[in-house]
Amino acid sequence: MTVTVRVPTTLRTLTAGASEVAVDGSTVGEVLDGLEGAHPGFKSRLFDDEGQLRRFVNVFVADDDVRFLAGLDTPVPDGETVAIIPAVAGG
Repeated sequence: MTVTVRVPTTLRTLTAGASEVAVDGSTVGEVLDGLEGAHPGFKSRLFDDEGQLRRFVNVFVADDDVRFLAGLDTPVPDGETVAIIPAVAGG
């Protein structure tokens, strides 16, 4: 299954500037593995040492935060969009 991954500006150096890339996968974990395979460097930016998403990285399937679904096991339908959104802090 091919899905579109929206890449935040801060990580576009890994995709030669592309804001969206197509990868294969049927779960969020598979999609992120596919992203790493196509554009090495994502895993270290997205995952902690235990293999979990870093707390400041939000991943959405359509408009749903995967933290409130099944996490990395969240299904991703063919043709869907997965968005990586870094948390923004400030004040």
